[in-house]
Amino acid sequence: MTTRNSRRGLSRRQAIKTAAAAGVAASVGPFFHVTPARAAKTLKILQWSHFVPAYDKWFVNEYTKEWGKKNDTEVIVDNINLGLIPSRAAAEVSAQKGHDLVMFLSPPPVYEDQVVDMKDVYDECIKRHGKPVDLAIKSTYNPKTKKYFAFSDSYVPDPINYRSDLWGDIGMKPDSWDDILTGGKKIKDKTGIPVGIGFSAELDTAMAMRALMYSFGAHEQDAEGNLAINSKNTLEALKFATALFKECETPEVLAWDPSSNNRQILAGKSSLVLNAISVTRQGENEKMPIHEKIALAKAAKGPVRRIGLEHVMDCYVIWKFADNIDGAKKFLIDYIDNFKQGFLASEFYNFPCFPSTVPDLTKIISNDPKAVPHDKYAVLADVLDWATNVGYPGYSNAAIDETFNTWVINTMFAKAATGAETPENALKQAETAMKAIWAKWKERKMI
Repeated sequence: MTTRNSRRGLSRRQAIKTAAAAGVAASVGPFFHVTPARAAKTLKILQWSHFVPAYDKWFVNEYTKEWGKKNDTEVIVDNINLGLIPSRAAAEVSAQKGHDLVMFLSPPPVYEDQVVDMKDVYDECIKRHGKPVDLAIKSTYNPKTKKYFAFSDSYVPDPINYRSDLWGDIGMKPDSWDDILTGGKKIKDKTGIPVGIGFSAELDTAMAMRALMYSFGAHEQDAEGNLAINSKNTLEALKFATALFKECETPEVLAWDPSSNNRQILAGKSSLVLNAISVTRQGENEKMPIHEKIALAKAAKGPVRRIGLEHVMDCYVIWKFADNIDGAKKFLIDYIDNFKQGFLASEFYNFPCFPSTVPDLTKIISNDPKAVPHDKYAVLADVLDWATNVGYPGYSNAAIDETFNTWVINTMFAKAATGAETPENALKQAETAMKAIWAKWKERKMI
Protein backbone atom coordinates (compact mmCIF):
# COMPACT_ATOMS: atom_id res chain seq x y z
CA MET A 1 0.00 0.00 0.00
CA THR A 2 1.33 3.45 -0.95
CA THR A 3 0.41 6.50 1.08
CA ARG A 4 1.00 9.97 -0.34
CA ASN A 5 1.67 12.67 2.25
CA SER A 6 2.15 16.37 1.70
CA ARG A 7 4.77 18.02 3.90
CA ARG A 8 2.86 21.25 3.66
CA GLY A 9 -0.21 21.51 5.82
CA LEU A 10 0.35 18.12 7.50
CA SER A 11 -1.69 18.11 10.71
CA ARG A 12 -0.25 16.95 14.02
CA ARG A 13 -2.60 13.95 14.03
CA GLN A 14 -1.60 12.98 10.50
CA ALA A 15 2.07 13.31 11.41
CA ILE A 16 1.62 10.99 14.40
CA LYS A 17 -0.24 8.44 12.25
CA THR A 18 2.46 8.56 9.60
CA ALA A 19 5.22 8.14 12.16
CA ALA A 20 3.39 5.24 13.76
CA ALA A 21 2.90 3.55 10.39
CA ALA A 22 6.57 3.93 9.62
CA GLY A 23 7.41 2.39 12.98
CA VAL A 24 5.23 -0.66 12.29
CA ALA A 25 6.72 -1.05 8.84
CA ALA A 26 10.23 -0.95 10.23
CA SER A 27 9.39 -3.51 12.94
CA VAL A 28 8.08 -6.24 10.66
CA GLY A 29 11.27 -6.69 8.69
CA PRO A 30 12.07 -6.94 4.99
CA PHE A 31 8.53 -7.08 3.64
CA PHE A 32 8.07 -3.34 3.92
CA HIS A 33 10.32 -0.55 2.66
CA VAL A 34 9.98 3.07 3.75
CA THR A 35 11.60 5.53 1.34
CA PRO A 36 13.66 8.10 3.26
CA ALA A 37 12.34 11.63 2.95
CA ARG A 38 15.83 13.14 2.74
CA ALA A 39 19.05 12.37 0.90
CA ALA A 40 21.60 10.26 2.79
CA LYS A 41 24.18 13.09 2.93
CA THR A 42 24.32 16.86 3.01
CA LEU A 43 26.81 19.21 1.37
CA LYS A 44 26.79 22.83 2.53
CA ILE A 45 28.37 25.48 0.29
CA LEU A 46 28.97 29.15 1.09
CA GLN A 47 29.75 31.56 -1.72
CA TRP A 48 29.01 35.06 -2.92
CA SER A 49 25.93 36.36 -4.69
CA HIS A 50 27.39 36.40 -8.17
CA PHE A 51 27.55 39.71 -10.05
CA VAL A 52 26.00 37.87 -13.03
CA PRO A 53 22.70 36.57 -11.59
CA ALA A 54 22.32 33.98 -14.35
CA TYR A 55 25.24 32.07 -12.84
CA ASP A 56 23.58 31.67 -9.43
CA LYS A 57 20.35 30.64 -11.13
CA TRP A 58 22.17 27.86 -12.97
CA PHE A 59 24.45 26.80 -10.09
CA VAL A 60 21.81 26.75 -7.35
CA ASN A 61 18.68 25.72 -9.22
CA GLU A 62 20.14 23.37 -11.83
CA TYR A 63 23.69 22.12 -11.40
CA THR A 64 23.79 21.44 -7.65
CA LYS A 65 20.37 19.81 -7.74
CA GLU A 66 21.42 17.48 -10.56
CA TRP A 67 24.68 16.67 -8.79
CA GLY A 68 22.82 16.06 -5.54
CA LYS A 69 20.47 13.53 -7.14
CA LYS A 70 23.37 11.62 -8.70
CA ASN A 71 25.27 11.55 -5.42
CA ASP A 72 22.39 11.01 -2.96
CA THR A 73 23.25 14.34 -1.37
CA GLU A 74 21.21 17.36 -0.41
CA VAL A 75 23.26 20.34 -1.58
CA ILE A 76 22.58 23.56 0.32
CA VAL A 77 24.02 26.73 -1.21
CA ASP A 78 24.12 29.94 0.81
CA ASN A 79 24.79 33.01 -1.34
CA ILE A 80 25.82 36.11 0.60
CA ASN A 81 27.18 39.56 -0.19
CA LEU A 82 30.86 39.33 -1.07
CA GLY A 83 31.80 41.75 1.70
CA LEU A 84 30.42 39.36 4.33
CA ILE A 85 32.45 36.31 3.34
CA PRO A 86 35.57 37.10 5.45
CA SER A 87 33.59 37.65 8.66
CA ARG A 88 31.44 34.57 8.07
CA ALA A 89 34.53 32.45 7.48
CA ALA A 90 36.15 33.79 10.65
CA ALA A 91 33.01 32.98 12.63
CA GLU A 92 32.95 29.41 11.32
CA VAL A 93 36.59 28.86 12.24
CA SER A 94 35.94 30.27 15.71
CA ALA A 95 32.98 27.93 16.20
CA GLN A 96 34.72 25.02 14.42
CA LYS A 97 31.43 24.44 12.63
CA GLY A 98 29.90 25.62 9.41
CA HIS A 99 29.90 24.90 5.70
CA ASP A 100 31.76 22.09 3.97
CA LEU A 101 32.88 24.30 1.09
CA VAL A 102 33.60 28.02 1.37
CA MET A 103 34.50 30.09 -1.68
CA PHE A 104 36.70 33.14 -1.17
CA LEU A 105 37.14 35.82 -3.84
CA SER A 106 40.86 36.20 -3.18
CA PRO A 107 43.43 33.68 -1.89
CA PRO A 108 42.87 32.79 1.83
CA PRO A 109 46.24 31.36 3.00
CA VAL A 110 45.81 32.75 6.53
CA TYR A 111 43.43 29.80 7.07
CA GLU A 112 45.97 27.17 6.00
CA ASP A 113 45.96 25.44 9.40
CA GLN A 114 42.15 25.21 9.34
CA VAL A 115 41.70 23.62 5.90
CA VAL A 116 42.38 20.27 4.25
CA ASP A 117 45.08 19.88 1.61
CA MET A 118 43.64 20.07 -1.90
CA LYS A 119 46.52 18.22 -3.59
CA ASP A 120 44.41 15.16 -4.37
CA VAL A 121 41.69 17.35 -5.89
CA TYR A 122 44.24 19.06 -8.13
CA ASP A 123 45.86 15.72 -9.01
CA GLU A 124 42.58 14.18 -10.13
CA CYS A 125 41.62 17.24 -12.16
CA ILE A 126 45.06 17.30 -13.78
CA LYS A 127 44.68 13.63 -14.68
CA ARG A 128 41.36 14.41 -16.38
CA HIS A 129 41.99 17.85 -17.86
CA GLY A 130 45.69 18.62 -17.94
CA LYS A 131 47.60 21.32 -16.07
CA PRO A 132 45.82 24.30 -14.54
CA VAL A 133 46.92 27.85 -15.30
CA ASP A 134 49.88 29.12 -13.27
CA LEU A 135 47.61 31.80 -11.82
CA ALA A 136 45.64 29.08 -9.98
CA ILE A 137 48.72 27.48 -8.42
CA LYS A 138 50.24 30.83 -7.40
CA SER A 139 46.93 31.63 -5.66
CA THR A 140 46.36 28.34 -3.79
CA TYR A 141 49.75 26.73 -3.02
CA ASN A 142 52.25 27.45 -0.26
CA PRO A 143 55.77 26.53 -1.42
CA LYS A 144 57.04 26.84 2.18
CA THR A 145 54.70 24.20 3.63
CA LYS A 146 54.07 22.33 0.33
CA LYS A 147 50.32 22.54 0.94
CA TYR A 148 47.46 23.43 -1.39
CA PHE A 149 45.35 25.44 1.04
CA ALA A 150 42.59 26.04 -1.54
CA PHE A 151 41.39 24.95 -4.96
CA SER A 152 40.60 27.37 -7.76
CA ASP A 153 38.11 26.49 -10.45
CA SER A 154 38.12 29.89 -12.13
CA TYR A 155 39.40 33.44 -12.25
CA VAL A 156 37.79 36.63 -13.51
CA PRO A 157 39.56 38.94 -15.98
CA ASP A 158 39.84 42.60 -14.96
CA PRO A 159 39.91 44.68 -18.15
CA ILE A 160 39.48 48.43 -18.54
CA ASN A 161 35.84 49.40 -19.13
CA TYR A 162 35.70 52.78 -20.86
CA ARG A 163 33.25 55.07 -22.62
CA SER A 164 34.16 54.76 -26.30
CA ASP A 165 32.20 57.91 -27.16
CA LEU A 166 34.01 60.12 -24.65
CA TRP A 167 37.44 58.72 -25.45
CA GLY A 168 36.73 58.81 -29.17
CA ASP A 169 35.77 62.46 -28.85
CA ILE A 170 39.29 63.32 -27.64
CA GLY A 171 40.91 60.98 -30.17
CA MET A 172 42.43 58.63 -27.57
CA LYS A 173 42.21 55.11 -26.17
CA PRO A 174 43.20 54.12 -22.61
CA ASP A 175 46.07 51.81 -23.53
CA SER A 176 48.49 52.95 -20.83
CA TRP A 177 48.39 54.56 -17.40
CA ASP A 178 49.74 57.73 -18.96
CA ASP A 179 46.81 57.64 -21.42
CA ILE A 180 44.37 57.26 -18.52
CA LEU A 181 45.85 60.29 -16.75
CA THR A 182 46.07 62.48 -19.85
CA GLY A 183 42.80 61.42 -21.46
CA GLY A 184 40.90 61.24 -18.18
CA LYS A 185 41.83 64.85 -17.41
CA LYS A 186 40.82 66.03 -20.88
CA ILE A 187 37.42 64.34 -20.58
CA LYS A 188 36.82 65.64 -17.06
CA ASP A 189 37.81 69.19 -18.03
CA LYS A 190 35.57 69.06 -21.09
CA THR A 191 32.50 67.20 -19.77
CA GLY A 192 32.82 67.08 -15.99
CA ILE A 193 32.76 63.26 -16.14
CA PRO A 194 35.58 61.79 -14.01
CA VAL A 195 37.61 58.59 -14.07
CA GLY A 196 36.17 55.99 -11.68
CA ILE A 197 39.04 54.14 -10.02
CA GLY A 198 38.51 53.55 -6.30
CA PHE A 199 40.70 54.71 -3.41
CA SER A 200 38.65 52.94 -0.76
CA ALA A 201 38.88 49.99 1.63
CA GLU A 202 37.35 47.43 -0.72
CA LEU A 203 38.17 44.66 -3.17
CA ASP A 204 38.18 46.58 -6.47
CA THR A 205 40.50 49.26 -5.11
CA ALA A 206 42.85 46.56 -3.79
CA MET A 207 43.09 45.05 -7.28
CA ALA A 208 43.38 48.40 -9.09
CA MET A 209 46.16 49.74 -6.88
CA ARG A 210 48.15 46.53 -7.27
CA ALA A 211 47.69 46.63 -11.05
CA LEU A 212 49.12 50.15 -10.96
CA MET A 213 51.99 49.13 -8.67
CA TYR A 214 52.96 46.05 -10.64
CA SER A 215 52.94 47.96 -13.93
CA PHE A 216 55.39 50.43 -12.36
CA GLY A 217 57.64 47.55 -11.25
CA ALA A 218 56.59 47.89 -7.60
CA HIS A 219 55.61 44.89 -5.45
CA GLU A 220 54.68 43.90 -1.93
CA GLN A 221 57.26 41.10 -2.08
CA ASP A 222 59.89 39.58 -4.33
CA ALA A 223 59.67 36.15 -6.01
CA GLU A 224 60.98 34.45 -2.82
CA GLY A 225 58.41 36.14 -0.59
CA ASN A 226 60.64 38.77 1.02
CA LEU A 227 59.08 42.16 1.78
CA ALA A 228 59.87 44.58 -1.06
CA ILE A 229 57.33 47.40 -0.75
CA ASN A 230 59.89 50.15 -0.01
CA SER A 231 61.24 50.99 -3.45
CA LYS A 232 61.53 53.94 -5.80
CA ASN A 233 59.03 52.14 -8.05
CA THR A 234 56.39 52.16 -5.30
CA LEU A 235 57.07 55.84 -4.69
CA GLU A 236 56.61 56.59 -8.40
CA ALA A 237 53.33 54.67 -8.43
CA LEU A 238 52.13 56.67 -5.41
CA LYS A 239 53.02 59.97 -7.07
CA PHE A 240 51.22 58.92 -10.23
CA ALA A 241 48.11 57.86 -8.28
CA THR A 242 48.09 61.21 -6.49
CA ALA A 243 48.04 63.03 -9.82
CA LEU A 244 45.33 60.70 -11.13
CA PHE A 245 43.11 61.36 -8.12
CA LYS A 246 43.58 65.12 -8.15
CA GLU A 247 43.30 65.69 -11.89
CA CYS A 248 40.81 63.04 -13.01
CA GLU A 249 38.62 61.92 -10.09
CA THR A 250 36.23 63.11 -7.40
CA PRO A 251 36.32 62.52 -3.61
CA GLU A 252 33.43 60.05 -3.71
CA VAL A 253 35.86 57.28 -4.78
CA LEU A 254 37.25 57.40 -1.23
CA ALA A 255 34.08 55.75 0.06
CA TRP A 256 33.27 53.32 -2.74
CA ASP A 257 32.14 49.71 -2.29
CA PRO A 258 32.81 46.90 -4.80
CA SER A 259 29.78 47.73 -6.94
CA SER A 260 30.18 51.52 -6.97
CA ASN A 261 32.21 51.59 -10.16
CA ASN A 262 29.62 49.40 -11.89
CA ARG A 263 26.84 51.77 -10.91
CA GLN A 264 28.86 54.87 -11.78
CA ILE A 265 29.74 53.99 -15.36
CA LEU A 266 26.33 52.49 -16.13
CA ALA A 267 24.78 55.75 -14.90
CA GLY A 268 26.99 57.65 -17.34
CA LYS A 269 28.99 59.25 -14.53
CA SER A 270 32.45 57.77 -15.20
CA SER A 271 34.62 57.79 -18.29
CA LEU A 272 36.58 54.71 -17.24
CA VAL A 273 36.64 52.02 -14.56
CA LEU A 274 38.68 48.88 -13.88
CA ASN A 275 36.19 46.08 -13.56
CA ALA A 276 35.10 42.67 -14.71
CA ILE A 277 32.58 42.29 -17.52
CA SER A 278 29.73 42.39 -15.00
CA VAL A 279 29.50 46.05 -16.01
CA THR A 280 28.68 45.39 -19.65
CA ARG A 281 26.64 42.27 -18.89
CA GLN A 282 24.37 44.21 -16.56
CA GLY A 283 23.94 46.88 -19.21
CA GLU A 284 23.07 44.30 -21.85
CA ASN A 285 20.76 42.23 -19.66
CA GLU A 286 18.87 45.27 -18.38
CA LYS A 287 18.79 46.79 -21.87
CA MET A 288 20.53 49.99 -20.82
CA PRO A 289 21.38 51.97 -23.97
CA ILE A 290 24.74 52.99 -22.50
CA HIS A 291 26.13 49.45 -22.76
CA GLU A 292 26.74 50.03 -26.46
CA LYS A 293 29.08 52.91 -25.53
CA ILE A 294 31.17 50.89 -23.08
CA ALA A 295 34.24 49.28 -24.66
CA LEU A 296 36.82 46.94 -23.16
CA ALA A 297 40.62 47.19 -23.22
CA LYS A 298 43.47 45.12 -21.85
CA ALA A 299 45.11 46.03 -18.56
CA ALA A 300 46.96 49.33 -18.82
CA LYS A 301 50.62 49.45 -19.73
CA GLY A 302 52.92 51.07 -17.20
CA PRO A 303 56.55 52.22 -17.34
CA VAL A 304 57.79 48.64 -16.70
CA ARG A 305 55.12 46.30 -18.08
CA ARG A 306 51.49 45.79 -19.11
CA ILE A 307 49.91 43.89 -16.24
CA GLY A 308 46.70 43.63 -14.29
CA LEU A 309 45.18 41.34 -11.71
CA GLU A 310 42.35 38.92 -11.84
CA HIS A 311 39.24 40.79 -10.76
CA VAL A 312 38.38 37.99 -8.37
CA MET A 313 40.05 34.63 -7.84
CA ASP A 314 37.63 31.86 -6.93
CA CYS A 315 39.32 29.92 -4.11
CA TYR A 316 37.37 27.05 -2.51
CA VAL A 317 38.46 25.74 0.88
CA ILE A 318 37.27 22.71 2.81
CA TRP A 319 37.45 23.15 6.58
CA LYS A 320 39.15 20.41 8.58
CA PHE A 321 36.02 20.40 10.73
CA ALA A 322 33.64 20.02 7.76
CA ASP A 323 31.04 17.26 8.05
CA ASN A 324 31.38 16.08 4.44
CA ILE A 325 35.01 16.39 3.36
CA ASP A 326 34.89 13.56 0.81
CA GLY A 327 31.68 14.89 -0.74
CA ALA A 328 33.16 18.38 -0.99
CA LYS A 329 36.22 17.08 -2.83
CA LYS A 330 34.11 15.03 -5.22
CA PHE A 331 31.90 18.04 -5.89
CA LEU A 332 34.89 20.14 -6.95
CA ILE A 333 36.29 17.42 -9.21
CA ASP A 334 32.91 16.86 -10.85
CA TYR A 335 32.40 20.60 -11.24
CA ILE A 336 35.60 20.89 -13.26
CA ASP A 337 34.27 18.08 -15.50
CA ASN A 338 31.26 20.32 -16.15
CA PHE A 339 33.00 23.67 -16.06
CA LYS A 340 32.01 24.73 -19.57
CA GLN A 341 28.40 24.93 -18.36
CA GLY A 342 29.56 27.28 -15.60
CA PHE A 343 31.54 29.43 -18.02
CA LEU A 344 28.50 29.84 -20.27
CA ALA A 345 26.12 30.40 -17.34
CA SER A 346 28.43 33.15 -16.04
CA GLU A 347 28.24 34.81 -19.48
CA PHE A 348 32.05 34.64 -19.84
CA TYR A 349 32.64 36.07 -16.34
CA ASN A 350 34.26 32.94 -14.85
CA PHE A 351 37.32 31.91 -16.91
CA PRO A 352 38.59 28.32 -16.53
CA CYS A 353 41.62 27.49 -14.43
CA PHE A 354 41.77 24.28 -16.46
CA PRO A 355 41.77 25.67 -20.03
CA SER A 356 40.97 22.34 -21.70
CA THR A 357 37.49 22.43 -20.13
CA VAL A 358 36.56 25.26 -22.52
CA PRO A 359 38.70 24.45 -25.59
CA ASP A 360 36.74 26.77 -27.87
CA LEU A 361 36.80 29.76 -25.50
CA THR A 362 38.42 32.14 -28.01
CA LYS A 363 35.82 31.34 -30.64
CA ILE A 364 32.91 31.70 -28.19
CA ILE A 365 33.93 35.10 -26.82
CA SER A 366 34.68 36.46 -30.31
CA ASN A 367 31.06 36.35 -31.41
CA ASP A 368 28.45 37.14 -28.79
CA PRO A 369 25.05 38.17 -30.17
CA LYS A 370 24.24 40.24 -27.05
CA ALA A 371 27.39 42.34 -27.24
CA VAL A 372 27.72 45.54 -29.28
CA PRO A 373 29.89 45.02 -31.24
CA HIS A 374 29.60 41.23 -31.30
CA ASP A 375 33.35 40.79 -30.79
CA LYS A 376 33.49 43.09 -27.73
CA TYR A 377 34.77 40.30 -25.48
CA ALA A 378 37.46 39.07 -27.88
CA VAL A 379 39.93 41.37 -26.08
CA LEU A 380 39.97 38.82 -23.23
CA ALA A 381 41.39 36.01 -25.38
CA ASP A 382 44.98 36.66 -24.28
CA VAL A 383 44.13 37.58 -20.69
CA LEU A 384 46.78 35.26 -19.25
CA ASP A 385 49.43 37.34 -20.99
CA TRP A 386 48.57 40.31 -18.77
CA ALA A 387 46.75 38.99 -15.70
CA THR A 388 48.55 37.90 -12.55
CA ASN A 389 47.98 36.93 -8.93
CA VAL A 390 47.88 38.98 -5.75
CA GLY A 391 51.45 38.87 -4.46
CA TYR A 392 53.17 38.78 -7.86
CA PRO A 393 55.96 37.86 -8.55
CA GLY A 394 55.68 35.51 -5.56
CA TYR A 395 52.86 33.32 -4.30
CA SER A 396 49.72 34.52 -2.52
CA ASN A 397 50.99 33.72 0.96
CA ALA A 398 49.59 34.47 4.41
CA ALA A 399 51.43 37.79 4.75
CA ILE A 400 50.06 38.90 1.38
CA ASP A 401 46.58 37.80 2.44
CA GLU A 402 46.64 39.75 5.72
CA THR A 403 48.02 42.81 3.95
CA PHE A 404 45.26 42.51 1.36
CA ASN A 405 42.40 42.11 3.82
CA THR A 406 43.53 44.85 6.18
CA TRP A 407 43.70 47.25 3.22
CA VAL A 408 47.29 48.33 3.87
CA ILE A 409 47.96 49.09 0.19
CA ASN A 410 44.57 50.80 -0.30
CA THR A 411 45.23 53.01 2.73
CA MET A 412 48.72 53.89 1.55
CA PHE A 413 47.40 55.11 -1.80
CA ALA A 414 44.46 56.97 -0.27
CA LYS A 415 46.71 58.83 2.20
CA ALA A 416 49.04 59.94 -0.57
CA ALA A 417 46.29 60.81 -3.04
CA THR A 418 44.37 62.99 -0.62
CA GLY A 419 47.45 64.70 0.75
CA ALA A 420 46.85 63.32 4.22
CA GLU A 421 50.47 62.16 4.01
CA THR A 422 53.28 62.75 1.57
CA PRO A 423 53.89 59.78 -0.72
CA GLU A 424 57.12 59.15 1.19
CA ASN A 425 55.38 59.06 4.58
CA ALA A 426 52.49 56.97 3.27
CA LEU A 427 55.01 54.43 2.01
CA LYS A 428 56.95 54.37 5.30
CA GLN A 429 53.75 53.79 7.29
CA ALA A 430 52.72 50.96 4.98
CA GLU A 431 56.16 49.37 5.28
CA THR A 432 55.99 49.53 9.08
CA ALA A 433 52.62 47.77 9.09
CA MET A 434 53.82 45.16 6.61
CA LYS A 435 57.04 44.44 8.53
CA ALA A 436 54.94 43.42 11.53
CA ILE A 437 52.74 41.22 9.34
CA TRP A 438 55.75 39.53 7.70
CA ALA A 439 57.40 38.94 11.08
CA LYS A 440 54.27 37.28 12.45
CA TRP A 441 53.91 34.82 9.59
CA LYS A 442 57.64 34.06 9.48
CA GLU A 443 57.48 33.21 13.18
CA ARG A 444 54.62 30.83 12.40
CA LYS A 445 56.75 29.28 9.63
CA MET A 446 54.08 30.00 7.02
CA ILE A 447 56.33 32.08 4.79
